[in-house]
Amino acid sequence: QVQLVESGGGLVQPGGSLTLSCAASGTIFGYAMAWHREAPGKQREWVATIGSGGTTNYAASVRGRFTISRDNAANTVWLQMTSPKPEDTAVYYCKSQRGAYSSWGQGTQVTVSS
Repeated sequence: QVQLVESGGGLVQPGGSLTLSCAASGTIFGYAMAWHREAPGKQREWVATIGSGGTTNYAASVRGRFTISRDNAANTVWLQMTSPKPEDTAVYYCKSQRGAYSSWGQGTQVTVSS
């Protein structure tokens, strides 16, 4: 299983933009990759998925504002966040999935505040 390391989190103003990165220790070819998030006092929730073939899906709460993308050659997945809202504040986690096997990164904090 690949190991995942997220980066790019920080403080962003509402209406700004931020891009999160997820670097894998090995190839992500053939893996579905996803972003999840966990806000204080709430359960971890799914944000977006990009399949091994590039098909994307988004949670209703972020559709139209967030974009997930991948570069298999670079073993990297990104989550571009545009027009973030205070309710997007959470720890964001990257996840890889292939068959019954999955891996999680350690998370990166995103805080949306003016």
